[in-house]
Amino acid sequence: MDLNTVTAIRDPRRPGAWLPGDAWLAGGTYLFSEPQPHLRRLVDLSRFGWPPVTRHVDGSVELAATCTIAELSRFAASSGLAVAPLVEQCCRAFLASFKIWNLATVGGNLCNALPAGPMISLTAALDGGCLLRAQDGTERRVPAAAFVTGAGRNVLAEGELLRSVTLPAAALGRRTAFRQASLYGLGRSGVLLIGTLGTAFTLTITAATTRPFVLTFPRVPDAADLRTGIEAAVGDEHWFDDIHGLPAWRRHMTFRLAEEIRGELA
Repeated sequence: MDLNTVTAIRDPRRPGAWLPGDAWLAGGTYLFSEPQPHLRRLVDLSRFGWPPVTRHVDGSVELAATCTIAELSRFAASSGLAVAPLVEQCCRAFLASFKIWNLATVGGNLCNALPAGPMISLTAALDGGCLLRAQDGTERRVPAAAFVTGAGRNVLAEGELLRSVTLPAAALGRRTAFRQASLYGLGRSGVLLIGTLGTAFTLTITAATTRPFVLTFPRVPDAADLRTGIEAAVGDEHWFDDIHGLPAWRRHMTFRLAEEIRGELA
């Protein structure tokens, strides 16, 4: 898609005011997928040259917002981490071609805040922490599970950017279980659930809901307690409704797949 209203691309390393019609450019797989008539200038995050993945001495892993899906997949394959299979499952949940994998970014997937975003699922399930940076250089941290506030909505202020997401070491050694459902074979995720088991049992519900829901239990719950927990956390207004699945179907599949995850990790 040619963005014929865009008149300039700015290097973010050079000082400059954030103007109406500005947008951050990472991989561009969303920006260039449909008309963006409100845009006038793109601010190219790739100019920062952030390393895609950084392993810190405390065992945590920091994913740059500009880390591509292909880079994340390659890292997971060679990392030796217990959660490596989960990372790959979330990468595969894109159902995208290699061309998209080589451009689409972790940060872009979070910032678009689509319910089906698998990087939202992954980072929320692994207790990710988002580092946000404002135009004046000040920074703040937000849990990945709280970064997305609704379908297409997130906590970013005007001109603020997502710098990275850090996954703590404690989350990277957990056992995991992954379930996904779509209405058709190569369709967008209608339900995506992730269970993890370490010192506690957590169930992360995404795609079926307008925002992520993370339920934590001190141990693997029984079937009744798990169902009660989901019913208490997710109200009727939180089940997503679009062409990829009706709320009733998403709710039904959530209970079904949650029970499968509970059984696998029990």
